[in-house]
Amino acid sequence: MPYRRPNLRPTTRPASTPGRRGRRAGLCAVLLTGFVTTAFAAGAVGPAAAADTGTGTTPATAQSEARVTTAVLDLDHLAAKPQLRGKDVPYDTASIVKVDILSALLLQAQDAGRGLTQQERTLAEAMIEHSDNDAANALWREIGLAPGLKAVNKRLGLTSTVGGTGGLWGLTRTTASDQIGLLRAVFAVDGTASATKPALTTASRSYIRTLMTRIATDQSWGVSAASDSAWALKNGWLQRTTTGLWDVNSVGEVTSGTHHYLVAVLSDGNTSMATGIKMVENAARTAVTSARAAG
Repeated sequence: MPYRRPNLRPTTRPASTPGRRGRRAGLCAVLLTGFVTTAFAAGAVGPAAAADTGTGTTPATAQSEARVTTAVLDLDHLAAKPQLRGKDVPYDTASIVKVDILSALLLQAQDAGRGLTQQERTLAEAMIEHSDNDAANALWREIGLAPGLKAVNKRLGLTSTVGGTGGLWGLTRTTASDQIGLLRAVFAVDGTASATKPALTTASRSYIRTLMTRIATDQSWGVSAASDSAWALKNGWLQRTTTGLWDVNSVGEVTSGTHHYLVAVLSDGNTSMATGIKMVENAARTAVTSARAAG
């Protein structure tokens, strides 16, 4: 049965919307002030937190150690395995873990037989659409930190994702294959994704997908570069103060040609956020082009 795609964000943007290059420049300028790269953690304090949160400046001695891994799954050929490029090893999630946090929140609410409260929805929308860290801090605590994430991920089929210790949710470690597993749990369509009932309900999956199509304009880079008509995504970026190098990640669903693809691109060791974005977008294009060629 063909994959039935939910409404996704169109690639075409209004003429008044700044181009991707302009948005990147604006975002990077903000990052260089040290405003955005504050704690990817709940109540991050102390030496451990300081060692892993960005200072907003890249030391002159930083040397590129960039690596990237991509995974792509054709949603119109679900029997196929994800196509992998690069080593399927763990990377820091940075803010892509926010999709996992929201999935955990929704699954826990399902177990309790309730919907999300208005406050939870407000936090979830800020966390996904604007990558708000304060919102993520609150929801990370609510789901039970790393142990809560682990329990939910076991039910979602993730086997190589380890939550950050304490409040350091941005230092969760994951693989490209696990991110495809998470995306599959979110973008599954009843009757087409698998023979078993998805852990997340239709309403929960639809809610996550909807928020992933409403990403703030200045954050709508990444796997969307591989789409020619519509996309849904979440990005993550984090500068490591120990090296001055950047983790830059992007995960989501894109439409290319007549097919729909789940795409996960994880990278680290980038000398700047801008170079990381460029590598992630090039990797996404290459991976999707390869998947299209494979049929």
